Amino acid sequence: MIELIQRLDRSRFAVNVACFHRQGAWLPRVEASAPVTEFPIAGFTRPGTLARAAAFARWCRTKGVAILQACDFYANVFALPAAALAGVPARIGSRRELAPDKRPAQLALQRQAYRCAHAIVANSSAAADRLLGEGIRASRIHVIPNGVNLDQISGERTPRPLQTIVTVANLRKEKAHEVLFAAAAQLFPRHPSLGVKVVGDGPRAQELRDVAASFGLADRIAFLGHREDVPALLAEADLFVLPSRSEAFPNSVIEAMAAGLPVIASAVGGLLELVDSGRTGLLVPPDDPAALARAVEAVLAAPDSARAMGDAAREEISRRYSFDRMVQAFEELYVRQLHAGGATRAARRVTRRAA
Repeated sequence: MIELIQRLDRSRFAVNVACFHRQGAWLPRVEASAPVTEFPIAGFTRPGTLARAAAFARWCRTKGVAILQACDFYANVFALPAAALAGVPARIGSRRELAPDKRPAQLALQRQAYRCAHAIVANSSAAADRLLGEGIRASRIHVIPNGVNLDQISGERTPRPLQTIVTVANLRKEKAHEVLFAAAAQLFPRHPSLGVKVVGDGPRAQELRDVAASFGLADRIAFLGHREDVPALLAEADLFVLPSRSEAFPNSVIEAMAAGLPVIASAVGGLLELVDSGRTGLLVPPDDPAALARAVEAVLAAPDSARAMGDAAREEISRRYSFDRMVQAFEELYVRQLHAGGATRAARRVTRRAA
């Protein structure tokens, strides 16, 4: 979303950003690209949330917002109904996850919010299928996969022993880091130079450190936390692993493939369309440490095949998942929605809101 905010054609779109809390590691990047307005809430059922939503609706009217783009569950629920109240001509929701961590009541709330949207962007066919399963009409669903900045990620790799595994993901239950740790426990006795780098932060940080220690791997698994230098870490690694139980279309795998790394991931969700198993990486059953260990061992045993998979992965990402392609798809969707709403002439310069 930040790359989209930065790259939208300013001769066609005037961009404004709204958020719940004006804080976070990526705030400076957003503020350098567009004005940011805060609408702080403490939860959908807390006092004051309706007043904040009304303030947001007034902000939309004052700014003359013609396109509303919400980018996740919380933004969908908060912004889409408020934008409908404000009469925003083109309202676009998003689905960027398969929502395994959402309660039925939350999903029901989001379905109601989607009723206020003219279109919903899914970042993968898996996410689109989930929307269809929730009763969203196919005509309202538009699939726009995530993009990657190939200029920032080097795909050049020098032949060397394969000994560093990296995984990049939030430390949450659905990412199943413990499956990787269990597989590593099987691999490390046979591969004494092998190590694992865990990039990312989240609510399971301490729990996962304890899990690694319980396997006796505290000195072989490095927890690096949140990092802004992921491309450099990918360049230093030899193999990327993502053992998730659920994924829509993970940016981390796109970036790893763009870096020319062979990828081993779970055969779930959007990974099934992103990784061509046997050509650009390997897919294994979720929650199966033994299968994951066998796949890693197969890659370690065939470095030439590993490099061929990495080269094919880089070529695939270059062809299908550039940021230019992603931004063009969003801009075309915005214009189509304005035409459909009869608002084009009234909005020669379009104000877009990203939540």
